[in-house]
Amino acid sequence: MIMLPLFALLLGFLIVYILNISLPVGYADYISLIILASLDAIAGGVRARLEGTFDDGIFISGVIFNSMAAVGLAYIGDRMGMSLYLAPVVALGIRIYYNVGRVRRLLMGHAGAAGASPRDSDFERLGC
Repeated sequence: MIMLPLFALLLGFLIVYILNISLPVGYADYISLIILASLDAIAGGVRARLEGTFDDGIFISGVIFNSMAAVGLAYIGDRMGMSLYLAPVVALGIRIYYNVGRVRRLLMGHAGAAGASPRDSDFERLGC
């Protein structure tokens, strides 16, 4: 089952490389936010899978909504002449580090009450 996503990733890289697709430089901030939102969703999906709470609908809606919210905020900032794209970068970066830390603790078997820090409960209370 793991081979299908890896095959799709390889196929995507080959298509972009063979067709020599290039995007305007003005879209760089937006594309980087979409990639960061996708990485956040992947890290959250891995964490949820290890915790036994993974749901396809939540995963897909998270990818779409987080990408749209991040790009929307960056677009509004561009229209206002402000660099608001840094706000989603920081927020998504924090979430990625949190999820990677939880995955590490789950894989090491320290995800129980003894391995959880007070900060973990704060994130869970906020729904992160």
